[in-house]
Amino acid sequence: MVRSIQLQTATELVDAAESKAEDIDNPMVITVANSEGNLVAQHRMDGAWLASVSISRNKAYTAAALEMPTHELAEPSKPGNSLYGLQTTDEGRIVIFGGGYPLERDGEIVGTIGVSGGAVEQDREVAEAGVERWHELTD
Repeated sequence: MVRSIQLQTATELVDAAESKAEDIDNPMVITVANSEGNLVAQHRMDGAWLASVSISRNKAYTAAALEMPTHELAEPSKPGNSLYGLQTTDEGRIVIFGGGYPLERDGEIVGTIGVSGGAVEQDREVAEAGVERWHELTD
């Protein structure tokens, strides 16, 4: 069974992330996906890079497909490490840098969020605002 968050909840996560992106003055693309990484909602802020549309969606997909935040893939996928080349798999949809996070309820992943448009640290900060909102809604 595919677990998913509702569109209304996804919209609240997007709003929280967008607010953080506005705070740091960096337009972003914010994607919320279901437990299988399929799109629930996506928002491209005015001025956000076009490339960030697919990158944010792929970050959300990666967080679902590998059930972990995307920044945790950076070290193991470096040359010589066990996951080297990971980003070339799954039709190029795997992202090995930060900005994608799973969203859990009762120990199960029910969705993911992916953000792109700035430096990796900025992407993570904006995505984490969405994750924080998720915890506020589910705790």
